[in-house]
This record gives sequence, C-alpha cells and structure tokens, in this order.
Amino acid sequence: MISRRSIAQGGSGHAAAPTRTLEPHRMNALRPSLAPAAANARAQLARLMAALEGGLVERRRVLRLALLAALAGEHTLLIGPPGTAKSQLARRLHLAFGDGLYFERLLTRYTVPEELFGPLSIRALEEDRYERQTEGFLPRASIAFIDEVFKANSAILNALLTLLNEREFDNGPRREACPLVSVIGATNAVPEDEVGEAFFDRFLMRLPVAPVSAPAFGRLLELGTEALPAAVAPLREADRQRIVQAAARVVLDDEVKGLLAELRAWLAEARAYVSDRRWVQIARLLKVAAAAEARGTVVLWDLWLLPWCTAADGARQAEVADWLAARIGVREALSPPRLTHLVEAFEAQVEAEHAADDLDYDESGRLQMRVATGEAAVGVKGTGSAMRMAFTRKRRYGETHVGARLREVERTIERIDAYLAELVARRDDLAAYCAQSLWIDDALARRNGENLAATVQAVQSLRQRMLAAGAGFEALPRLPVDPGIAPAPVADGALAG
Repeated sequence: MISRRSIAQGGSGHAAAPTRTLEPHRMNALRPSLAPAAANARAQLARLMAALEGGLVERRRVLRLALLAALAGEHTLLIGPPGTAKSQLARRLHLAFGDGLYFERLLTRYTVPEELFGPLSIRALEEDRYERQTEGFLPRASIAFIDEVFKANSAILNALLTLLNEREFDNGPRREACPLVSVIGATNAVPEDEVGEAFFDRFLMRLPVAPVSAPAFGRLLELGTEALPAAVAPLREADRQRIVQAAARVVLDDEVKGLLAELRAWLAEARAYVSDRRWVQIARLLKVAAAAEARGTVVLWDLWLLPWCTAADGARQAEVADWLAARIGVREALSPPRLTHLVEAFEAQVEAEHAADDLDYDESGRLQMRVATGEAAVGVKGTGSAMRMAFTRKRRYGETHVGARLREVERTIERIDAYLAELVARRDDLAAYCAQSLWIDDALARRNGENLAATVQAVQSLRQRMLAAGAGFEALPRLPVDPGIAPAPVADGALAG
C-alpha cells in the first residue's frame, strides 16, 4: 500500500516495485532469429540499396519500398508529375536483380497489344494458330516499367490483369507461365472507371513521388550526368527465393494481428475498402520485410509500411499514418485519454468527499441546532450578521473508508508505473529497430519516437495527479470511532485490459 507519509509528501519518482508488470515488447531478446544465410542476405541488401541510392535526391524511401515489394513479388505504382525520376527508379530496381529481362514501355491511347506482348507469329498463322512471339516483350520480362499505365485502352488493361496477378499470359490456346517478378507502373492520376480501379488494385504499393523539396534543390543541381550507379552487386532469383522461403517461417504475433484488425475496422468505418486479397498480400509483405532483416517475427514497427498498401493517395495515406502514429506502441486500454478519464474520476471523488455534509445529531439521536454566522447570513441592510440555525456539519470518515480509497490509488499508480515501464521498453525497442532496419523511413521513425516520448510525459503527469488525489483522501476529516464501512470503488473501467 502507498504509505500515508509518501502521499502527504506528494511522492517522487516511480514506485519501487509494482506488483504487476506488463510484458515488454523486447524485439532483440524475445524474437526468434532466422538462419545465418538470412543475415548474409540482409548485409547484401544493405550494400545493394546503398549503391542504388547513389545519384538520387529524396528518393530513398520510394526506392527501398519498391525493392521490398519486388522481393515479395508484388507490384508498385508511382504516382506523380513528369520529371520526378520515376523511370530512373524503375531502371535501378532492374539493376537490383541480375538475371532476367527488363522491359519498358510508354503507353498511350493508341498503344496496340503488339507493343507489349509481341507480334503475331507468321509461322503459327500459317498453321492456323493465333500466337505471339513474346521473346523480348513483357511476357518474358522479370522487371518491367510501364509509364502512363492507365492511358492504354481497356482491352490492353484487361490483358494485363491476368499477367500481373497470375504471372500467366494467354498466348493463343495456351496459357504460358511468365517469369515476372514485379511491375513498376507510373501515372500522373488514377482514373475512377471500373477497369482502371481493377487494374489499380493490382499494385500493392502505391507511392506518391513529389518534386525535390526546396532545401534539397541545390543537391539536385549538383548531380552528375551518370544516370545509373557504376557498380551494383545484384540479387539473383535464387537469393530472392531464399528470402521468400524464410518469410514463410516468419510469425505474425497476436499484438500485430490485433492492430491489423483494428485498422481494418477503422478503414471500413471510413468507407475505405481494402479487399481480403490485399490483406493477405500485406501480411506476406510484412513477413518478407522481417525475413530480409533476419527476423523471425513481424513486430509493431513493421506496420509503418501500411499507409502505402492500404490507402489510394497521399492524403488518405497521411490519415492512416496519423492513426498508426497514435497507436503503435501505445495500448488503447492504457492510452492517455483513458487514463485522464480515470484520474479525473478520482479527483472528482476527492472533491465530492471533502464537500459532503452530514446531518448533525447529538448523543441522544436528536438533531443539534447550532447558531452560525457567515457571508450567507449578512443582513440585507448590511448592518451586521444575521443569525441562522445549522443542522449539518462537514462529513467525517472512518479509517476503513480512507484506507479503501488509498488502496485504490495505490493499485492505480502501480498499473500506471507498469505502463510507464512498458512505454520505456517500447521506446528502446524502436531505437533498436531503427538501428538495424533496412526499410524504416527516418521521418516516420522520428515521429513515432516523439509520440512515445510525449506519451511518457503525459502519463508521468497523470501519475503525479493520482498522488495528489491520494493526498486528498488522506486529508479527509476522521470519525472518532471507525464504523467499518468501505465505500463503493471509484469506476476503473478505463484501466480494463
């Protein structure tokens, strides 16, 4: 129990040893690691990305997320105005994969299928077969860049749907397997017609690409003429498959699943539809991100990838990022708004108990009439104080009542202390995660760190208010004899869970 002396003095620091501690989110200590080969793959990826980022300005996040999508076998859509290095990003992504064909094409409303899928085979026509010569075209490519992807006619977009989703191409009477790893699409705007929306859904990663900012404009002017890095040690398809196989063993723990379920419900309430297929793809992407960093479990911080997979444009992605920033690392049951509600309930109870009056009885059980003066009894003419009869006095409380209130305060502070310890552990986890992550965005890492620091400060302030409430209960006037009556507890639903 909190000592009466410590409450009277206001308390300082945290409780020495809370009776119940919450399990900290210890990524390094508790998360299983994968085989050494995965650690080697992580080092190879780090060197590869450092080489690919050379000669680019403010494109680190876009390049890394496109590479992550490709590792997972998913497609990326770059959304932005012309001249923002979208084609450069696609060509660099091709350099990340050493084997396989790179295919690039600009689509217009006049584009014909032959430009993407290859010309008709004359020999096949002579044999009454309708087939295409696909060598050197999209059906034989591993990495492809399709610029102005929505400007093609609906016939071409429909033909692309199967290729992008199934990795198969209908060539005459046969359906051929394609070696496609990832398509990078580029567009200035996303159409709202039915075919365009279906094609848009095939891109798991939607990345806005903006012009270089004013602070970085000087760096842009200093870039050389070399379009691509001189030397890149690429991944082979076998390297990618090893990461994919390792990802199959990565675990989504209950905490991550719970937050994904909350985000799904929140998006549904906002009428932002995310298909079940896309959620399955998101889970696989998260596992690949963990496997590429030689981790065996998806952790909360991996969920920073979600805005670009769940929202269609920059504005809605910012809304998802805001939601995540307020939730990652902060459990809803112990969030500052709910703690504030609980603390206010205790403060209101202290005020009510200090202000409460009782009828004043004498030893024979009769109401005592006492003469009292005060501001309320001042004569109407201001000539003096009028007399009034009083039958009440300030309520007094037994030791049982006061002791029960102090135990409530003690239990609440212990839970707050445990939550503070959990927040500190989460903050340390974030720092450790950022130090080894291949994918984390620096700005988002700072934002999450600042959010955790602000939460710690807010909870510490609430702890001090709980100590003050305890001191208020300790100062309640006492009955000479304890009747042994315990009060109903202050509502503590805000700390459930």
